[in-house]
Amino acid sequence: MTTKSLGNPFDGDQSLIHAKTCGCPECKPGQETPSVSLNLQQSPSLDAAVSESAMDSEAMMDRAIESAVVRSVFGHNDHSRRSFMKMMGAGTAAALLGSVFPMEKAKAAVKESLGKLEKTKLNVGFVPITCATPIIMAHPMGFYERYGLDVTVTKTAGWAVARDKSLAGEYDASHMLTPMPLAMTMGAGSTPEPFIMPAVENINGQAIVLHVDHKDKRDPKQWKGFKFGVPFEYSMHNFLLRYYLAENGIDPDKDVQIRVVPPPEMVANLRAGNLDGYLSPDPFNQRAVWEKVGFIHLLTKDIWEGHPCCAFACSQQFATENPNTYGALLRAIIDATQYSNNPDNRKEISEAIAPKNYLNQPVPVIQQVLTGYYADGLGEVRNVPDRIDFDPFPWHSMGVWILTQMKRWGYIEGDVDYKGIAEQVYLAGETGKIMAELGYTAPDQTYKTHTIMGKTFDPESPEEYARSFAIGRV
Repeated sequence: MTTKSLGNPFDGDQSLIHAKTCGCPECKPGQETPSVSLNLQQSPSLDAAVSESAMDSEAMMDRAIESAVVRSVFGHNDHSRRSFMKMMGAGTAAALLGSVFPMEKAKAAVKESLGKLEKTKLNVGFVPITCATPIIMAHPMGFYERYGLDVTVTKTAGWAVARDKSLAGEYDASHMLTPMPLAMTMGAGSTPEPFIMPAVENINGQAIVLHVDHKDKRDPKQWKGFKFGVPFEYSMHNFLLRYYLAENGIDPDKDVQIRVVPPPEMVANLRAGNLDGYLSPDPFNQRAVWEKVGFIHLLTKDIWEGHPCCAFACSQQFATENPNTYGALLRAIIDATQYSNNPDNRKEISEAIAPKNYLNQPVPVIQQVLTGYYADGLGEVRNVPDRIDFDPFPWHSMGVWILTQMKRWGYIEGDVDYKGIAEQVYLAGETGKIMAELGYTAPDQTYKTHTIMGKTFDPESPEEYARSFAIGRV
């Protein structure tokens, strides 16, 4: 798949964003995508097309920096860029930019800071949900190219597949659930392999959805015998649902059934009566409302305000063998996450990630999730701006909490080095330094207390916490 955002930024006829209405071959079924790109150094007219495969990594980096500069000038507003380029012409626009911006010095500075990239063509997996917004939108909106990377983002059916392809080395990096790198490193549910998680993608952003037939059963104590779906065993969805049920006196292993269902299949299973409800990522909570088969019972932010959900992760081996490439990829992800954090950018992002090769969802459904202005399926329109948010910092204390729930429900046994594992996998120190380097504010500590359903979690006493609940397996 060609990275469209690596195209010619001086061409007013060429969109650099795969919006929902995009007519390029990549966004239209049954068509081959031409492998064509432009070397922006070749001539002022910028009309000479060259094969991407013929470009070496340095030429790709030069082109990427030039493209990133043009995007930045127009505040990543592709409509403004195209209008200006059509009015001025490619050659005139290139000359004008060159007269006021030291392009060659910028190229040298970026190359010096990153070092020579060991790899430029990368395969990054994602599951088509809004939690993956930074990983997805970094492709059509040019954040990968800013760091000289030609990234193919590969849609993945579910997290078992994402895990297995990551372990097999088919993905250089992947969208994962925050518990997954911990589990994979420990060998819980798979062969043990050291994985690292340098960045959280989103916080909040999930919901408990019930079938429309259960509008009279808003009290969880009425849910005995229900069948619930979660996207993966090693997921915040599973652990938050279990926590919520248990706090309401429902044993998640005895009083209800919890099944693993890939997110894209949640709504169909709810409609068919295979599920009474689910705790799922969006857009499938909002899609259930859109299709009038479900309603939003509770946003997960009301269980734990600011809880982590999805993340960017890769094997320790990839990061060790490709340190410069890994650093460039992480910077692109942090940049994209911070851009997603700004509510003013959410409508634009919704259009960029809606097409079939990304989320394949109606733009209004995605906008309701990302803006927090949504119909709840109960006849109300709600305005919750932080329904989902984006923050890359991987708190060690969040990792410790996840490990306590894995211990509580029997996913791991024996003595657990809670802090040691969290600090090995969640690279909070490294991420904080890069955030500061990129001009973002990073916390000055990596542990803090968290409040879940009114109860305080102290990361200094994880084993005591894991054993403190009336319902559990320890």
